[in-house]
Amino acid sequence: MTPAIDVLTEAGVDYKLHSYSHDRANQSFGLEAATKLKVDPERVFKTLIAEADGHMCVGIIPVSAQLNLKRLAKAFGKKRLAMADPKRVERVTGYVVGGISPLGQKRELSAFMDTSSELFKTIFVSAGRRGLDIEIRTSDLQGLIKAELCHLT
Repeated sequence: MTPAIDVLTEAGVDYKLHSYSHDRANQSFGLEAATKLKVDPERVFKTLIAEADGHMCVGIIPVSAQLNLKRLAKAFGKKRLAMADPKRVERVTGYVVGGISPLGQKRELSAFMDTSSELFKTIFVSAGRRGLDIEIRTSDLQGLIKAELCHLT
């Protein structure tokens, strides 16, 4: 269905797929997912891409929180980061904004997951399309994308 689902299938990782009808007028993609799936927003994680000097990284945080770019920069070993240009993000990841999955991206980027993910047995992330989320064990996601756990919010 999507490269993210292909990665999970190939790895033999257990997951649940959840779909909902995406409202095209809604630009709060993660909060929309939490509301429509009736899941605590702290359990639904968004995938954000930041960059410095042409180097990009992934920050995975709850949709209810704001990314602290200074903390992500420190984890990434950079002095400062900025949010990456959405068009470039789409080219690099292969996904559209609002449907960017941390799994199955075209280019493997350094990944960092907020420590709050450890509070839950499973979390929800985009499956690579607006209106489609994956529920996955936090440890499985962390292992598949080789994410470093750190405080990002």
